Amino acid sequence: MPNTQQAKKRLRQNAKRRQINRSRKTAIKTFTRKTLKAIEEGKLEEAQANFVQTQKRLDKAAKGSTIHPNKAARRKSRLQKRLNALQAKPSS
Repeated sequence: MPNTQQAKKRLRQNAKRRQINRSRKTAIKTFTRKTLKAIEEGKLEEAQANFVQTQKRLDKAAKGSTIHPNKAARRKSRLQKRLNALQAKPSS
């Protein structure tokens, strides 16, 4: 248990930040899954719409120090690579 006022405040801050970070990470995972599923099913428009949302959440998480900026950039790059492969593939 924290004894000082500052330690008590830090405990409250950490709990609040933990909730925010968890929610941001969950949103990233959800939209990443949606994007990948759309790519696998060959739904280009849906994949692009989900990719925009994924990018938005990755950028916000990186800006707020939830995840490292390089990690956000790497994930966006890998998703974009898959999306580009889907666009290049001739539609049947």
